[in-house]
Amino acid sequence: MQIEERTVGDVVVLDLKGKITLGEGDELLKDKVNSLVNQGKKKVVLNLAGVPYIDSAGLGEVVRTYTTVSRQGGSLKLLHLTKRITDLLSITKLLTVFETYDSENEAVRSFSTSAKV
Repeated sequence: MQIEERTVGDVVVLDLKGKITLGEGDELLKDKVNSLVNQGKKKVVLNLAGVPYIDSAGLGEVVRTYTTVSRQGGSLKLLHLTKRITDLLSITKLLTVFETYDSENEAVRSFSTSAKV
């Protein structure tokens, strides 16, 4: 998996490309998000448009990144979920945990209207 970091205002958008599976991207994602939080960057959007597949380990890492950011007073939101990922989040009831967006502009704007951040 590859991660490209972009900044839109004070929001960090991480463009993920490739599978998020055990041994293939899960550690990379954890390290990247930990680095952002350590830099004080707590508004994060994960763009999943380039992620064709995620397994249980990858899903677990997405949940851990959400928890890591939330515990530091930040917020992590998901962007451009594929049908497969949407179905997986729905089956696991995690779709109710994450804020998800189809538009990057909406995802970024949501941070300014969120009382949490």
